[in-house]
Amino acid sequence: MKKIPLFFFVLITCATTKVWSQVNHNDKIWFTSPANANTKDNPNGWKSDPEWLKALPIGNGFLGAMVFGDVNQERIQLNEKSLWSGSVDDNDNPDAAKYIPEIRNLLFEGKYKEAAELTNKTQVCKGKGSGQGSGANVPFGCYQTLGDLRIDFGKKSGFKNYYRELDLITGIALTEYEQDGVKYKREVFSSFPDRALVIRLTADQPNALSFSLSLNRPERFTTRAEKDRLVMSGTLNNGKGGDGMNYKTYAVPQLTGGTIKINGNTLQIVKATSVTIILTAATNYRLHYPDYTNPNFESELNVIIKNATAKNYRLLRQRHVSDFSSFMKRSGLQINNSSNNLPTNELMAKNVQNHNESALYGLYYQYGRYLLLSSSRKGSLPANLQGIWANQIQTPWNGDYHTNINVQMNYWPAEVTNLSECQEQFVDLVSSLLAPGKRTAKVQYQMDGWVLHTITNIWGYTSPGEHPSWGMHVGGGGWMCEHLWEHYAFTQDKNYLAKVFPILKEASKFYLSWLVKDPKTGKLVSGPSPSPENSFLAPDGAKVQISMGPTHDQEVMYELFGNTLKAASILKINEATFLKKLADARQNLTPPKIGSDGRLMEWREEFKEPELQHRHLAHLYALYPGNQITKDKTPELAEAAKKSLEVRGDGGVGWTYAWKIALWARLNDGDRAFKILNAQLRPTSDTDTKYDQGGGSYYNLFDACPPFQIDGNFGVIAGMAEMLMQSHEDFISLLPALPTAWKEGSVKGLVARGGFVIDMNWKNLQLQSATLVAKKGGLCTISYQGKKVILHTKAGQHYQIGAADFK
Repeated sequence: MKKIPLFFFVLITCATTKVWSQVNHNDKIWFTSPANANTKDNPNGWKSDPEWLKALPIGNGFLGAMVFGDVNQERIQLNEKSLWSGSVDDNDNPDAAKYIPEIRNLLFEGKYKEAAELTNKTQVCKGKGSGQGSGANVPFGCYQTLGDLRIDFGKKSGFKNYYRELDLITGIALTEYEQDGVKYKREVFSSFPDRALVIRLTADQPNALSFSLSLNRPERFTTRAEKDRLVMSGTLNNGKGGDGMNYKTYAVPQLTGGTIKINGNTLQIVKATSVTIILTAATNYRLHYPDYTNPNFESELNVIIKNATAKNYRLLRQRHVSDFSSFMKRSGLQINNSSNNLPTNELMAKNVQNHNESALYGLYYQYGRYLLLSSSRKGSLPANLQGIWANQIQTPWNGDYHTNINVQMNYWPAEVTNLSECQEQFVDLVSSLLAPGKRTAKVQYQMDGWVLHTITNIWGYTSPGEHPSWGMHVGGGGWMCEHLWEHYAFTQDKNYLAKVFPILKEASKFYLSWLVKDPKTGKLVSGPSPSPENSFLAPDGAKVQISMGPTHDQEVMYELFGNTLKAASILKINEATFLKKLADARQNLTPPKIGSDGRLMEWREEFKEPELQHRHLAHLYALYPGNQITKDKTPELAEAAKKSLEVRGDGGVGWTYAWKIALWARLNDGDRAFKILNAQLRPTSDTDTKYDQGGGSYYNLFDACPPFQIDGNFGVIAGMAEMLMQSHEDFISLLPALPTAWKEGSVKGLVARGGFVIDMNWKNLQLQSATLVAKKGGLCTISYQGKKVILHTKAGQHYQIGAADFK
């Protein structure tokens, strides 16, 4: 990376402070220049667009937008979360099951080349699968852009005093500038209470707003202008040569002063003093197996737009801010009494020089929470690979739900950073996969229970992918179920647990059918299965992915079986035969093993590894997000995991950085986690698809995988939370991995398992005080620097703890 001279920062700081020193920028991403709204997007969906990555994201879980803030022509790129091409399809392969015994025998006999060949021929989906990650025109489908709302002011004159920001607490994108002697202001937000995108344009002089308003998308749309609104509608490709999903969008401008005229398929606003544009959109999709269709979507949309346009701007804004800020104010992070007094792009660049620009850490933490809240709200679909923000027809990896790390990472921070409600959308998706997953288990494998592999979509896809090397990851369902348990662990909601218990049970039933005895050890192993996306060199010289008993599978099943047993005990489930079989199987699973070089083994045997620094860390699942391996309970395995991490190195792609931060935090090495955090926060302009040597952050702090992939944003802040507090054992650990650079700070609103909310502050790297709020009450053990305090808590009560209490 090219180094930027230090004097550059000095000049920037001086100039910036002169103009903006009176403005409070805490919890705000802000800039002094716009994104270029006239730059065309690259038609190659696997390459991110630099100007789009300068725009500011807003969302309400259903409607998302990227606000460019350009002066003479504003572009607001739009997304509706359920807008997917494709359709329901049968991808389960009825011929696969009969080959499983032969493949297992070959693997047990060490005939990896023959086993790989047979697996590659037989253990695949029926049909086209994901289209190799480019599924816009196959049945799997693809998450797509809704299009663009464009506001063309018809000007070419210059401007001054430009400023734009994204307020992370209010969820409002602001643009201000002066042009031709007039001061202009825009506010844009996506309201959850009113299910509408709201754009407010004002000027400090009357009749100063004139512009044309248009709606379009790259394909499959028709826009018509009516007397008071624009209406865009269309039908996407179902992947089978026919019509798929229907969608509809309204954009309704409301004027103070001025007039509206129709000009073809655009609206002309002439000499208004203020304009409020209310945009709503919907599709005929609903998350409901097996039809996934909402025939009433247009009438429902008409009610939404009618209700939204009946409110004035002040009320719309008040309702939105009250809702959004109620979540965002729950938690926050302050490091070293820092102030956010630099434009965000300059703040990132300065951090490259000093590696401790303290304002950036609290800002990034809050930004991750902001993105999760904006892309995952009650009743919506969960956040996908890009959250909710995508400007392409063919998004990278279809913008789908990858279940070998990515969608799970999206929800790592939900509970601990006090956004538990956001996790509910993830639970809804998993619940919807039970029925198709049971069908896949029966057809693909002739087995009980339900199964999910590496990818899924909004159409209930549960089959393997089109190549076993990545697509036969049978651990997907178990990993998803880990989140079902975690939601209970944090909330202690027994009614919820009773609702999801059948999903845990059916996932366990599949693995009980799937597991077989290792003829050498008598222990139970999973397989044939890969360690997600990694390869090894077998003794017969073959470079292969499939084996028996990959460590990741074993760890996932151990965790799932344990959580299912705990849930059954809590709910007093009386199914003695099933529960005994489950407990026996858990006890007899092949455990994680330590290799001759001291590392945690990724496979059942020690194989040569062609990629020692592979991006995936699947065999470390038991350290994080799982808890089978901990420094206290299993110190030898924790040390082996540490050696594995050291050999893997600190690089990777965006989500790899995130995972490594969390893993080092679980090992109580805050300085190593901090080093990787700074590496992920470095600015990058790399937009080409990479599978290693990636990472970094774009201009607007979006995660660079690259291309843009939002899991890194979410995973990093989960890792930051682990640096400050951990609760995965039977106690809450305060400041377990505090980096030496964070000498002073405070954090509020972290949530521990058991339903305990923690605020704390520290000075000179030492805890000063902590406040605990018990949501549910009960026994609570708190640990700090190896010493513990036991509290007998009552629901709703506050408890103060100081460093002196730990003796």
